Amino acid sequence: MLNRNTLLLFSTVLFSSAAAPTHAGEWSGYVSSEFRAFANSPADARQHGNNFSLSAQPEYYTDWDNGQQSFTFVPFLRWDENDDKRSHADIRELTWLKAANDWELRAGIRKVFWGVTESQHLVDIINQTDLVEATDGEEKLGQPMVNFALIRDWGTLDLFVLPGFRERTFPGEKGRLRFSPRIDTSQAIYESSDKEKHFDYAARWAHYLGDWDFGLSYFNGTSREPRFTFGQDSKGQPVLVPIYELIEQWGLDLQATLGDWLWKLEAINRSGQGDRFGQNKSYTALTAGFEYTFVGIAGSNADLGMISEILYDERGNTALTPFADDILLAGRLTLNDEQSTEFLLGMIFDSDDAARLLTLESSRRFGDNWKITLEGQAFINIPDTNTELLAGVRKDSYLQLEIARYF
Repeated sequence: MLNRNTLLLFSTVLFSSAAAPTHAGEWSGYVSSEFRAFANSPADARQHGNNFSLSAQPEYYTDWDNGQQSFTFVPFLRWDENDDKRSHADIRELTWLKAANDWELRAGIRKVFWGVTESQHLVDIINQTDLVEATDGEEKLGQPMVNFALIRDWGTLDLFVLPGFRERTFPGEKGRLRFSPRIDTSQAIYESSDKEKHFDYAARWAHYLGDWDFGLSYFNGTSREPRFTFGQDSKGQPVLVPIYELIEQWGLDLQATLGDWLWKLEAINRSGQGDRFGQNKSYTALTAGFEYTFVGIAGSNADLGMISEILYDERGNTALTPFADDILLAGRLTLNDEQSTEFLLGMIFDSDDAARLLTLESSRRFGDNWKITLEGQAFINIPDTNTELLAGVRKDSYLQLEIARYF
């Protein structure tokens, strides 16, 4: 739902657009169909089996003032066969941009990405995760904001004012890949008395030195990552209730391109939010590793990248993430053909037990406007215990086929 602050930003964007010379813009985007096949029956009898869904994401773009001002509108819509919480709509972007030689001003709703590592993006904190779309945290909800960027020889400084908080989306009672017990978003608890109307602030300085690219970021506001407490729904069934706390976070991301090597690091220090029990209100976490690319394997046009990363969180087994002391090993095959064929296969190993997470991502274009994507996850040796965050999805290994038509 859009609050009053969001509507004010809408007014700013629409007023700016209306003041521009009228001329036709450009429409693009895609529509897609998705089918998920699960390897096992669900852990909860209320959950669905194999699943079908449809989605659409059109995009409208126009510019004026010799390209120095522009307007972008990107809505998103999904219909899901079984999970009413996954059937949803969102505005990914509704943004006015004013660009000059050494500064830029944006206002409206946007998606902003920070991060360099493969397995997770600790520093990426501006947008809320759209968890019903994908469990890897890559899909994000649009965030109301005003963003001013200074572009100088000493780097780019982005300043953000973020009015209006977006709650994380979670699968419903019938949905797969959900916590057990399910999460009841209608009972969400906020540390701030302003709740979802709290103003958040963020900044990031980005620059490079030779082969090194780096960013230093800061965030002050409501955590996009909730912790949980136990409760009951209106039927008396046990549920998890999300708690959104006020935090302060410093982040660092580094990437070095050294020949065929790509070295990566993301590190954060967060205060105001501790472990899953609300204790130890400050912690440090990092993800670090490398990708080495074998160029033109076996005399072909294909490249093979070998990826390794460590995932560390000093909260250990009480962290809000299942990736507290783990290792990622992965391989990325890029065929460099006309169809842009790519494969990524990886496994995350838990150093404390035998738990494993196997992931597959692959895609290929066909024709001028079509793209087929095959993805999957396998949850291996996941303990069925109250302390294991992945216990609810231990039987949710799946393959997902998506066919998209771009226009």
